[in-house]
Amino acid sequence: MTHRDLYLAAYDISQHRRRTAALALIRGYTTGGQKSVHEVFLTQSERSELLHGMALLLDEDDDRFFLLRLDPRARTYALGLASRPSDPAYFYVG
Repeated sequence: MTHRDLYLAAYDISQHRRRTAALALIRGYTTGGQKSVHEVFLTQSERSELLHGMALLLDEDDDRFFLLRLDPRARTYALGLASRPSDPAYFYVG
């Protein structure tokens, strides 16, 4: 099975068209999240593809994208109706 790490992906994009395109791109990888912060499990190659895709979409002067790898040793907590992130047995990217 391919190893994936859990990341938080967040963005702040000023223009509606670029924001919509960024949301479509990140939703291809997401397993959970809300608004402009998403939980994504990525392999190294998927991480590179995501970063490259975002670099093509974003305006360096106005937009921001943040990808944070979470420590796999850290314990996750889910509050309220939320569920803990989990990497499924199979994963469709696209």
